[in-house]
Amino acid sequence: MNNLTTDALPAATVTALRASVESSFGQTITDLKSLVAIPGIAWEAFDSAELDRSAEAVAALIRSTGIDDVRILSVDNDGMPGGPAVVARRPAAAGKPTILLYAHHDVQPPGARELWQSGPFDAEERNGRLYGRGAADDKAGILAHIGAFRAVQEVLGDEFGVGVTLFIEGEEEAGSPTFRRFLETHRDLLESDVIVVADSSNWKVGVPALTTSLRGLVDGTIEVRVLEHAVHSGMFGGPVLDAPTLLARLIATLHDDDGNVAIEGLIEEDTAEVEYPEADYRADASVLDGVQLAGTGSIASRLWTKPALSIIGMDIPSVAVSSNTLLPSARAKFSMRLAPGQDPQAAMAAVERHVLKNAPFGARVSFTPGESGNPFSTDTSEPAAQLALWSLHQAWGTEAVEAGIGGSIPFIADLTEVYPEAQILVTGVEDPDSRAHSANESLHLEEFSRAVLAEALLLAGLNTETR
Repeated sequence: MNNLTTDALPAATVTALRASVESSFGQTITDLKSLVAIPGIAWEAFDSAELDRSAEAVAALIRSTGIDDVRILSVDNDGMPGGPAVVARRPAAAGKPTILLYAHHDVQPPGARELWQSGPFDAEERNGRLYGRGAADDKAGILAHIGAFRAVQEVLGDEFGVGVTLFIEGEEEAGSPTFRRFLETHRDLLESDVIVVADSSNWKVGVPALTTSLRGLVDGTIEVRVLEHAVHSGMFGGPVLDAPTLLARLIATLHDDDGNVAIEGLIEEDTAEVEYPEADYRADASVLDGVQLAGTGSIASRLWTKPALSIIGMDIPSVAVSSNTLLPSARAKFSMRLAPGQDPQAAMAAVERHVLKNAPFGARVSFTPGESGNPFSTDTSEPAAQLALWSLHQAWGTEAVEAGIGGSIPFIADLTEVYPEAQILVTGVEDPDSRAHSANESLHLEEFSRAVLAEALLLAGLNTETR
């Protein structure tokens, strides 16, 4: 693309798009509720028929916009079919760019029903929010795309020449196991000039954000062994420490006294320019009173440009079945977020070196690497990013924050590698209280309306461009 200016849309077009989004917003929410009602979960323990039903419902919604080329596709992963993805295409007019709109229709499992104030798949409105699993992550992303497309069609009519491809994945919450193969299999089908990934968050209610960086990710398993087999703790305890105790000592070496990750060789920077007040972070993360925050440097840097390591699971007996036994082995799974610029394989090797070097009391330590994903950063001086920032400003009436995100979206690295010429924009519909992946997940409806408008403005702005 070329010649992009951030004042390309006449005020009358902006006003018309705003009116179109508002007039059809009721239908947009009705459509969203219909998707939330379908428990499409891409995990093996759940009924795959519901995931297929979710894909069919998404395809039907897209067809209702007038797009005829709508397909449900999947690729195999070691002989097992991947989650059903919906791909829909509207070809570009001569000389116009093509935009790929990504979201995912699969959702996280609901968890314990008693933690929800209403049924996780009932899509209930309360106090200006829509509650339900997937209401925010990421079925709202799907409806942001559809709602924006409908508005631009209505306002621009035959003058709307931008090519639009919708790619609605069906296995993101299961780790996108076939994503790279899907891109390579359908490379030409998905090729585009701009890619919008609607799976992130805004800064806070009333303030939009364009996600400019994401941390990478590595995970793996650490096992400590001290005995050939379990023995009676009274008969043998004292001269030898049990495996869980030694595992705890090993885990303690992963951070220094300030709570910084203490693994040598990792990239970290204290360069985040956005201020994230400690009080806001404590409220957003539900930190208990009196708990000291970990790490050094600004809060934003600790979240976006420094590594963060967590222990997310342990294999030891539960309290309910514990006995007076010296346990011979114990395992823990770690998950580490990586700063932008960090090579995941180098980070994985650094963790392995650290745990083997710090084996407590000569215990046998083994390391099993798990998944990995690259970090991401975008150049906001690029034309599409500038247009996105302008669109967010118009929709919210306030400047958008160029924000990093502490989380990871590993498949974005696949997009950058398969489509190196495409400009990738990471947007979202969530706010800090959306509670994605948690009980009582919800969507702020007024913010959602603004997100739909922002994307409509982006589409209309791209329509002024030539390739």
